[in-house]
Amino acid sequence: MRVAIIGAGVAGLATAKVLLQAGHDVLVYEKAPDVGGVWSGTRRYPGLTTQSPKAQYSLSDFPMPKDFPEWPTGAQVQDYLLAYATEFGVDRVLRLGTEVTAATPTSDGGWAVEAAGTTERFDRLVVANGVFCEPAVPSYPGLAEFTAAGGRLCAGTEFHNAGEARGRHVLVVGYGKSACDVTVPVSAVAASTDVIARQALWKVPRKVGGFLNFKMLLLTRMGEALFRYLRPRGFERFLHGPGNRLRRDMINSIGAVSVRQFGLRRLGLVPAGRMEDIVRGAIGLATEGFFEGVAAGSITVHRDTTITRLLADGRPYAELSDGSRLPADLVVCATGFTQGVPFLSAEVQERLLDERGNFLLYRQIRPVGVPGLYFNGYNSSFFSPLNAEMAAVWIAADLAGALPLPDEDTMRQAVVAQLAFMDEATDAHHCRGTKIIPFSMHNVDEVLGDLDVNIPAAVRAAHWLNPVNPKAYRKITPTVLRRLPRTSRSDLSFRAVRGKAEDVHRSFPATKGVDRCGDTISEEHSRSSPQPS
Repeated sequence: MRVAIIGAGVAGLATAKVLLQAGHDVLVYEKAPDVGGVWSGTRRYPGLTTQSPKAQYSLSDFPMPKDFPEWPTGAQVQDYLLAYATEFGVDRVLRLGTEVTAATPTSDGGWAVEAAGTTERFDRLVVANGVFCEPAVPSYPGLAEFTAAGGRLCAGTEFHNAGEARGRHVLVVGYGKSACDVTVPVSAVAASTDVIARQALWKVPRKVGGFLNFKMLLLTRMGEALFRYLRPRGFERFLHGPGNRLRRDMINSIGAVSVRQFGLRRLGLVPAGRMEDIVRGAIGLATEGFFEGVAAGSITVHRDTTITRLLADGRPYAELSDGSRLPADLVVCATGFTQGVPFLSAEVQERLLDERGNFLLYRQIRPVGVPGLYFNGYNSSFFSPLNAEMAAVWIAADLAGALPLPDEDTMRQAVVAQLAFMDEATDAHHCRGTKIIPFSMHNVDEVLGDLDVNIPAAVRAAHWLNPVNPKAYRKITPTVLRRLPRTSRSDLSFRAVRGKAEDVHRSFPATKGVDRCGDTISEEHSRSSPQPS
């Protein structure tokens, strides 16, 4: 098939790579001049790093270079994704600097895509424009007066150089990871740095207690199981039943350590509620140097406060909800993002969204009732590249007609039930149905369950106590693609296995066990993987 992909971030690149390997004719549209999505040079703010360590943020068959730090910078991630695109030939199907202005269903079940003044027809469309692509900047009264006095208001993704803050009074709005990330380099050069935080949030230390990498606690299957899922399984039933007190003690102990480690009580920054409530807001990794800056006085946090208006009184100011005024030459808003698909018609969006604007996506991938349309990257998680990669394999299987799915009514009921659960689990902080944190691996298991494939049970068991390693999933793609009907397999080239992928499975439907391909995806293969060229 001829497939259009909108977006060249992690999800778009992974989808293009898998679909190319499946033999499809792929074209990737990207409005930025480079690949990377949130890691693009057009969107990187000072201090940007990954939240997950490099191993957990890697694609399964293309690990990050060994010389990368544990938490790579934004520029390093963008370099990594460019190398990934080059390695797998995705760079040859990129149309950079090209914004899609409209994508319309055609009478024959395909899609007409308009971009750069031309229209092209495709058999299928994959939307991978990202759930963090459009910054949500508050509309403050007095902006015109503020700007006329020399003040500047911008989104965090529009602030690219900390030098712009030199000698100026800077306000950073927000308290999530991006807000704290940008605050640290700004505070090193600004005349003053104030953080305007609507609420204090729990922050997880990179090294709990100063020595234990947080991935050993929260990026394991055990860490995920500490939060109750819609469909608890096995040991999860114990943790949320007879073992509930133990479970609560385990997760809330991280909060107690954070309070001591960062001196939050002394700084007046202990969040309301318990660490267990972290899932109801944003799970944020603490930025190195942030709390140290607060303690040293170079950063001032105004908690439980908002900006009510911008004004000028000889110079730019911001007025806060407590009535105080702060000089504000520069206001950087790290206040989240909006999730939108403006290139889709109102008719399509009406079928795609519920009455609250939540995306109705089965497995976070397929809209119910919109033929020929898929989404990838609408499954924001701690393991976003892995979730996107497994979703790409799911899409390839569905394109081949090899994915047995429930009827539309059943899928719709499943989507509605999932959204209702996430409303409760996250207090509706799930980015219009696109955020699956903290249930990243549940999503992976469900996607692979549809494909009747998974890594061996023993490896999954090891991930209960050790961090989930995406490398363990590197043979999923070749295993599934070998099952799919195709006219020619000569163009298949799976770098991760270098010609070693045995054609073990001869037909797609077979036994129901999720460990069905365990003999192919062996522990031996999951322990080693070549470094990027």
